[in-house]
Amino acid sequence: MKKQPQTLNLTGKTITVIGGGLIGASWASLFVAKGMKVVISDPKPDIQDYFFGKLDSNIADLKKLGYEIDANYKNHISFEVDTAAAVKNADYVQENGPENPDFKANLWQLIEENSPAHALFFSSSSSITSTKQAVKMKDPSRLLIGHPFNPPHLIPLVEILIGKETEGSQKAIDAAMDFYHSLGKVPVLLHKETPGFVANRLQAAIFRECISLVKDGVVNVKELDDIMTASLGIRWAVGGPFVSFHLGGGDGGFPFFLHHLAPAMEQLWKDEMSKPVSYDEATNELLDKQVKEHYGNMTLEQLAEDRDKKQIELMNTFKKLK
Repeated sequence: MKKQPQTLNLTGKTITVIGGGLIGASWASLFVAKGMKVVISDPKPDIQDYFFGKLDSNIADLKKLGYEIDANYKNHISFEVDTAAAVKNADYVQENGPENPDFKANLWQLIEENSPAHALFFSSSSSITSTKQAVKMKDPSRLLIGHPFNPPHLIPLVEILIGKETEGSQKAIDAAMDFYHSLGKVPVLLHKETPGFVANRLQAAIFRECISLVKDGVVNVKELDDIMTASLGIRWAVGGPFVSFHLGGGDGGFPFFLHHLAPAMEQLWKDEMSKPVSYDEATNELLDKQVKEHYGNMTLEQLAEDRDKKQIELMNTFKKLK
């Protein structure tokens, strides 16, 4: 029987965040909001200014989601450039370093050698499997993928994936599921390693067709975004593709869909795949021009603020419906 995630008391637990950039700062905001002691390890000289610039707005977001946060939360954050020193008291490590297999392999070897034996290791990598990252570790079962969707302090999903199975793998998986569940996330265990994991593969497949439609002049980038947010974005926010097509089969459910509607979808697949799509110079220029035309009236900060505001409102609505 599948083990149900347990809710842990994370207050006072120490987590080392490797990399204090956009993803690291977002993760750290959530960790400190849950009462954890957070150690930021990042070699950039201006990391503290950048980090605290992101922290205040992230904490404000979490308060809107109902998190009760200690007024002295900044006292639970420290910085340590030296990685070995940063992990010496860690209960957990969340890595957000460069997407480079060699860098990550050397990093995890160093972390394993200098952290407590009970510490759990998580990588935010969006593409590099834990098997590739753990090649220099003595116990690779300690390292799991804990891949978030940006921004991690808001979006619930965390994809959990372990590499080479060892005697301690199931224990590590259970501990990872408990940890992220306790943060208020929706951890989903992937059963097989695959490049890009699941959410990014879905995103890549959809975006391929988005580019194809814009390139062919069917719609512009703003019209495509409006179509997505006014249809599939709403539908898939409350029921994923499989349950949606189960319902789409009417009284006959999914069997009706498979026999009567799926053949037409298969023809769409053939049409979609017959059209070459690539990030060539002409395509890049077209997309860049249209993005600037339709979204250039707002800064990236303003766009992100508007996105996060809407996501918070949506998530709070879902809470009321439960």
